[in-house]
Amino acid sequence: MKKILVVDDDPDVIEASGIVLEKGGYQVVTASSRMAGMDAYKAESPDLIVLDVMMDEPDDGFHLAQDLRAQGVQIPILMMTSIGRVSGFSFGADDELLPVDAFLEKPATPDNLLKTVNELLKSKEGGN
Repeated sequence: MKKILVVDDDPDVIEASGIVLEKGGYQVVTASSRMAGMDAYKAESPDLIVLDVMMDEPDDGFHLAQDLRAQGVQIPILMMTSIGRVSGFSFGADDELLPVDAFLEKPATPDNLLKTVNELLKSKEGGN
């Protein structure tokens, strides 16, 4: 069973995402901050990370993604955030600034979350 790490400071998002992902056949582990996310990654060795941007600091998710990639972490990272709606900015993946594999705007529908996670895991398996 594939393991998904959900890193978000909103307990409602963690709970809802966890329910959707578990019903989709995934094991879910969670963290509610940038530091806890890094600790959970090291302890749990997930197959994919669902990551929020704004946590304790407005850019914690960006920094966590950068830190993980700097350490050589190659698993897919899905950034699920409302920052575009809040800031008016549009974000896309960038190898250095935003080293993530996909973006979903919050609130993501259960179908979109599962579809994106499935696609990211499938493309990662196909790429190895």
